[in-house]
Amino acid sequence: MTETQTKTSSPELRAAAGAMDGLRNDLLRQVFDYRPLPPLSPDGRVVRRLPEGMRRLVVWTPHALVLFAAFLVMMAGFAEWDYRFLMGVVPAIPVAMTLIRPVAAFWASMLATVFCGILGSELWGPSTFAAQVVVMVVVAARTRPRTAAWMWLLTLLFGVLVEAGDPSITAPLATLSAFALLVVAVVQIRRDAEREVTVQRTVTAVERDRRTLLEERTTIARELHDVVAHHMSVVAIQAEAAPYRVENPPPELEQAFVTIRENAVAALTELRRVLGVVRAEDYEAPDAPQPTLAALDGLLDNVRETGLETEKVITGAVRELPQGVELSAYRIVQEALSNSLRHAPGASARVELGYVLGGLGLRVVNGPPRGLVKPSPGAGHGITGMRERVAMLNGEMTAGTTEDGGYEIAVFLPVPLADGPEPRETAGSTADAAGDADTVVVERGGGA
Repeated sequence: MTETQTKTSSPELRAAAGAMDGLRNDLLRQVFDYRPLPPLSPDGRVVRRLPEGMRRLVVWTPHALVLFAAFLVMMAGFAEWDYRFLMGVVPAIPVAMTLIRPVAAFWASMLATVFCGILGSELWGPSTFAAQVVVMVVVAARTRPRTAAWMWLLTLLFGVLVEAGDPSITAPLATLSAFALLVVAVVQIRRDAEREVTVQRTVTAVERDRRTLLEERTTIARELHDVVAHHMSVVAIQAEAAPYRVENPPPELEQAFVTIRENAVAALTELRRVLGVVRAEDYEAPDAPQPTLAALDGLLDNVRETGLETEKVITGAVRELPQGVELSAYRIVQEALSNSLRHAPGASARVELGYVLGGLGLRVVNGPPRGLVKPSPGAGHGITGMRERVAMLNGEMTAGTTEDGGYEIAVFLPVPLADGPEPRETAGSTADAAGDADTVVVERGGGA
C-alpha cells in the first residue's frame, strides 16, 4: 500500500502565486490587443446639458487631452540639446499609443526610456519622466487599480536596476507617480462602487416590482378562489337535488345529473388543490360572500365618515354582471378612494359607473389636495393591483393626473352579452329605467 500525502501550500505562497497570476493577466498577456479608448457618453451628467453641436465635440475630450500630453512630452524633448528630434518624438509615441493599445504603451514607454537614456546623459530626462508618468496614469485609468500597482513597482525596480542600485534618481518619479496613481485608483474604486450600487438598486427595484406583482396576483387568486369555489359548490348541490324535483325521471336524465355532479366535485377538488397553494398560512376565508357593486353604497358611506366628499353617478341600465367583474370593479373603486384619502386630503371624489352593452365603464376622479399631504406609510402599489385586475379581465385602464392637479382612474371591463343577467332594481332606479340605456342615477354625500 502506498499513502498519498497532499501538501498544502502556505498562505504566503498562495498570495505570491496569485500576485504573479495578476501580473501575467494585466501586463504580460494580450499585450498588443487593440483597445481603442471610447468617447464619453453623451448621456453623462455634464455632457447632456450642453448644446447638440458642442456635445459632439466634448465627447472626444479624453482623446484630445492625451494627444495634448503627447505634444507637451515632445516639446520637453525638443528642449534638450542633444538629439532633439529623437528625444522628443520617441517618448511621445507611447503616450499616443495609450489611445489604442494601453498595455503595449507601458512597455513601449520603458523601451523609450532606455533609448533616450543611451542617447542622453540621464535616465529620466524631462521627456521620459513626463512620458512615463502620463502613460502610467492613462493606462491605470483604462484598466484597474491592480495594474497601477504593478506598473509602479516595475518602474521602481527598473530605475533601481538601471542606476546600479541607487534609488535616489528614480525617487522623484516614484513619488510623483505614486500620488497620481493613488488618485486614479481612488476615482476608479469610487466609480466601480457607484456602478455596483446602481446595479443593485436596479435589481432591487425589479425584484420589488416583481414581488409586488406576485402579491397582487396572489390576492386576486385568493378572492377568485372563493368566488369560483362557491359557484362550483352550487352546481354540485343543484345537480344532486335536480332528479328529486322531477317525478319518475328517466334513467338517462339521472345519469346525466350524476355525471354533472361528479365533474363539479372533481373540478372543485382540483381547484382547491391548485389555488389553495396561494393562501398564506394565516389566511382565513371570509365568512361573508365577496363584495359586489351592490355593496358600493356601504363603501361610499364609510368613506364619507372619514371626511371625503363623494358623489356616485350611474348611467345606463343597471344589471348584474359576472361576480368576478363586480368584485374587481368594487376593489378598484375601493383602492382608488383609499388613494384619494391618502394623497389628496380635503379633496372631493366622484365615482362613475357606466353600464353599456359591451361591459362596464368605471371612472374615479378626485380633485387636487387642499390639506397637507403627509408621507404615505403604504408601499404605493395600489395602481399595480388595479392593472392586474383589469388585465385579468382583458380590460383597459388609464391612470394619471388631471389638469386641475387631481387624479383620474378610468377603467373598462368587457362583459360578453351572453353573460349579462336580467337587469336589477337599485335605489333610485325603476323597472322602466332598467331598459333605458340613458338612465342616470346620481347620489351625493358630504363628509362627516
